[in-house]
Amino acid sequence: MSGITSFFGSSEFVVTVVVSLLIAASAYLSIAETALLRITRSRAQSMIDDGRWGSRHLLQLTSHPDRFMNPLKLIVLSLLLTEAAIIGAVFEHHQGFKGLMVSGIVNVFVVYVLADAAPRLWALEHLERAAQLTASPVYLLVSFWPVRLLSAASIGIANVLLPGRASKQSQYVSENEILALADAAVEEDVIQEEERVLIEQIIEFGDTICREVMAPRPDMTTVDADATVSDALEVALGVGRSRVPVCGEGIDDIVGVAYAKDLMRADRSGRGNEVITRAMRRAHFVPETKRIAELLPEMQARKFHLAIVIDEYGGTAGIVTLEDVLEELVGEIVDEFDREEPMVVRLPGGALRVNARMPLDEVVELLGSELPEGDWDTIGGLMFHLLGRVPVSGESAQCDGHRLRAENVSGRRIGAVHIEPITQPDHTQESST
Repeated sequence: MSGITSFFGSSEFVVTVVVSLLIAASAYLSIAETALLRITRSRAQSMIDDGRWGSRHLLQLTSHPDRFMNPLKLIVLSLLLTEAAIIGAVFEHHQGFKGLMVSGIVNVFVVYVLADAAPRLWALEHLERAAQLTASPVYLLVSFWPVRLLSAASIGIANVLLPGRASKQSQYVSENEILALADAAVEEDVIQEEERVLIEQIIEFGDTICREVMAPRPDMTTVDADATVSDALEVALGVGRSRVPVCGEGIDDIVGVAYAKDLMRADRSGRGNEVITRAMRRAHFVPETKRIAELLPEMQARKFHLAIVIDEYGGTAGIVTLEDVLEELVGEIVDEFDREEPMVVRLPGGALRVNARMPLDEVVELLGSELPEGDWDTIGGLMFHLLGRVPVSGESAQCDGHRLRAENVSGRRIGAVHIEPITQPDHTQESST
């Protein structure tokens, strides 16, 4: 000890203590930064529910990470720079330029391990414990007004010096990044492929509108307002529907919705000859551009399972049911009354036969290539656009390297579209022959 004391002297012993404290503080804040950035808000809430100490400050920090991240980084950087300057001055005083080189090596390797790498590894291995140990001190530290002022001033100067400010949207994870994380999780066997598909469907669910999932106007089954209860019940049972819209002066004049259970109750009580309007219920109307993510909670809150979709002119565009909305999340729901053809049939040679009502984006995903987008939502709508008229069965059109052929045309409706890639002729082989 006497040798060390004589070498450093009393003032250098104080410097050693100060440097040690700076390194310890840097290590502590490195633990805090790692833990607080990795603990999610929901995890912090669960820690509060478990009665863990320090969790309330932890929840406040994780709810607004932007409020502590920049001040914390500023403090850590200030501590490390101060420690590096002190060590450099001490070594340069004793050994000159050679001492500066030694101090650089010490800071790069020794201090990096002690003040950054080791603390972060420990925090990752003991995430909740590290968060508990650091949440309250960090909360108090970043709430100190000089720290907040210096951090805000630094960010303001950076925004002035840089050519442009980052968009607020860059702070958030994009949909593509979420799907990429889900793909990586599937590869690592963290989640199942079915869970990855559900994540993708949930993301798409938020962007889907009623027009894309509704049963269109020509597919609607309706009853006239002057029909009797018995006639309406026969129609509902014949098509296997629990709810049937009631028309007044036409399909654009929906006056209510007849429930099969109400019709059965009325018919069994001897009121089968009554007009249907005395047994129907109020209809719910939604615009065709309404997002189904908004429609679903509305259906839950107001307790209705069928809505009339109207276009921009107030006419009836179709109907959307609770089943249609849920199918966007969980896939097709088929019951004993469904007699639908498969939406997609894969054929030899890479060809496809798809239902004309299939959304265009799903067809693009199946083909792995782009198709023109416009005022149409379905592959059948694209066929109308390409031909400019109602096609006849077997009529085809070419589009972006694919031949589209209309099939099962009934009246003005296309039943299915046959899609096949157009094979380019081998001009080299033709010239050689």
